[in-house]
Amino acid sequence: MALHIKKGDIVMVIAGDDAGERGKVLSVDPMRQTVIVEGRNRVFKHVRPSRRNPQGGRLQVERPIHISNVQPLSGDKAGRVKFIVEENGEKKRVGPGGTIGTVKRAKG
Repeated sequence: MALHIKKGDIVMVIAGDDAGERGKVLSVDPMRQTVIVEGRNRVFKHVRPSRRNPQGGRLQVERPIHISNVQPLSGDKAGRVKFIVEENGEKKRVGPGGTIGTVKRAKG
């Protein structure tokens, strides 16, 4: 089953502290049904000194947001996504502002 959000999409957060904010999707986890949105749902992570981070301290990182709490933007409008199969067999994602993109078939 195709998800309504893909990596690289511009989305609007519709619930939580960041409601109404926009951002780019950095990653999608279909098993947990979560997405990581650039600059949204940021929290402080406390880290010990290590070779990678010799100073230690607090780092700000983006945490996952449930996929139901974001909607893709098509044009300037955010809304639900429909999947339409055209006559030539191509499957497209369509939002309130028009076509968002096509869906590729899984290899195998």
